[in-house]
Amino acid sequence: MVKGVVRLSANENPYGPSPKALKAMNDAFNLSCRYPDEHNDLLIDALAKLNGVNRDQILLGDGSGEILKLCAETFTGKERGTLVAADPTFEAILEQASVNGAEVVKVSLTSSFAHDLPKMGAAAQRGLIYVCNPNNPTASITPNDQLSDFIAKTPHATMILVDEAYFHYADSPDYESVIPLVKDHPNLIVARTFSKVYGMAGLRCGYCVAQKETIERMRPYQMWDSVNIMALAAASASLDDPDQVPNGQRLNKEVKEFVTTELAKMGYKTIPSQANFMMIDCGRPVVPLIKTLREQNVHVGRLFPALPNHMRVTIGKKSEMETFLSAFRRVKA
Repeated sequence: MVKGVVRLSANENPYGPSPKALKAMNDAFNLSCRYPDEHNDLLIDALAKLNGVNRDQILLGDGSGEILKLCAETFTGKERGTLVAADPTFEAILEQASVNGAEVVKVSLTSSFAHDLPKMGAAAQRGLIYVCNPNNPTASITPNDQLSDFIAKTPHATMILVDEAYFHYADSPDYESVIPLVKDHPNLIVARTFSKVYGMAGLRCGYCVAQKETIERMRPYQMWDSVNIMALAAASASLDDPDQVPNGQRLNKEVKEFVTTELAKMGYKTIPSQANFMMIDCGRPVVPLIKTLREQNVHVGRLFPALPNHMRVTIGKKSEMETFLSAFRRVKA
């Protein structure tokens, strides 16, 4: 981190990992000469218990980013089919599918910034449909009833990847995880990460839940031992900390409400956020604003071309958001 920079650009958790995770990493230093097999097994067992599935339904990844890459490699391509995704959404899997030779079809979000599931289903040609929920960069959700109905109606030849990276921050009554649906749908994969509420973005640990046969299709594309022993130790310890998730949720909600209130006083609206970031409607192209804020050592999210007037801003600590608001006032003056 550059000294003096307020980093609100990558949807990170500014409060960091659990103290138990930090201790576990420290204790794991003397294991760094060993391959992480046993620690893989420990984390898989813990995640299977947490999600109410069998251990053979869990695949660990080097962050959920590796899970997305595996899905692109396994289920898309010239022979396997298209990738269908929202516009805008998290771009990594779109780029990976393109490299894999797949046609990539982008479907605009609805007027309420939900995934347009009927159009996405109609565009699918086997391959993979990617649903980021809550969605990045809009921090919006696709309601549970719509998504569960869509999953039920999608032909099994088309895989569905639901990316729940921001699951822990969503508190809308219209939002639920779709992990319970995996047992009835062999074409459903749900990705999760320790990068967000668990504060482990730099450690790289994620996983997915799917049926055993789906996991076995993905596994050959994965590098052996892709998750390092420090990340495994930290992830397992994080799951044993009863305070990490609720504290992260509470702090994020308090600061988010503070920022949205201050922005409203200035006359700016945000897309209702169900994540640890927000999209601000700036009313004009944001690229110059992003550049000017950066010159003031306030780094916000990149441009998302589908929403050229919206600025993505991570919810940092209150002091960081006060700095952002002061800079934003100067920039908009």
